[in-house]
Amino acid sequence: MNKSPEHRCEQLIVCAIVLLAAAAPAVSQSHKGTRSWVVRWEPSQLVNGVPVLFRVTPATPLKSLTGTWLGHDVFFAYDSTTRSWFGIGGVSLQTHAGTYPLALRASTSRGTEPSFERRVSVHRGRYPSISVTVSKQYTEPSAEQLQAIKQDTATKQESFHRITPDRKWSGPFRAPVSAPISDVFGTRRTFNGKVQSMHQGLDYAVPRGTPVSALNSGTVLLARPLFFEGNCVVLDHGQGLLTLYLHLSEIKVTEGEHVESGEQIGLSGGTGRATGPHLHIAVRWQGVYLNPLTLLNLGLP
Repeated sequence: MNKSPEHRCEQLIVCAIVLLAAAAPAVSQSHKGTRSWVVRWEPSQLVNGVPVLFRVTPATPLKSLTGTWLGHDVFFAYDSTTRSWFGIGGVSLQTHAGTYPLALRASTSRGTEPSFERRVSVHRGRYPSISVTVSKQYTEPSAEQLQAIKQDTATKQESFHRITPDRKWSGPFRAPVSAPISDVFGTRRTFNGKVQSMHQGLDYAVPRGTPVSALNSGTVLLARPLFFEGNCVVLDHGQGLLTLYLHLSEIKVTEGEHVESGEQIGLSGGTGRATGPHLHIAVRWQGVYLNPLTLLNLGLP
């Protein structure tokens, strides 16, 4: 039986409504209360190699907040002054330019567990290249030295893998010495024209014997000589955040000891793979080396 044009028109309208309803995105209960959340980060423009301070201002009070960023956990704490939650993350040097999600999960006093996702852009950083001459043993180690390097690698892997949600640091991170910076993070180095590596820290031009201070409060994770690092101190600040102090002439702390921000942990020197006396510091976050200079400039509460 032939249908009238009016009847066919009604059928088309009904079909269109059904199709539009099927195509409409579903809004989960967990997202309804998060539409007015505000997420900010510092630095405002992220590049590979930088630490990140995330700040989240939710629409309603929360009991707790956690996040996931580039496959790592971000532990948030509440700042009553700004009524926002803050946490430290990072972008590895190996991260390609692109847009990545910061996934947030919260709990409230009402027993709800809202979640939220904010996509964040990462750009490509520009880093210099230099050539460096060091003792031959650091580019062509003997069998005995290779064994020492292997043992050092095992020691670092065992110590560095621990990640706890407890935060030992408090307030801004401070420079370990008052001196000019002699080499920046991310520099591509060629040693003796052969061995290539990436400078994963920050160098300060200081003479041997200069007092070196802790960037923030934490626990001494390592305090011993290593082949490449020389006399080395590693502080654990909690949440997978470590600071490393290399090439020291003397170590003034012991493993397991608690230190406060600004406390002396050693004296600068030129031990290990170094071209001369200076202080090398590094920042490691959950297995990723980050730019110490950026960490020192973050507006941490």
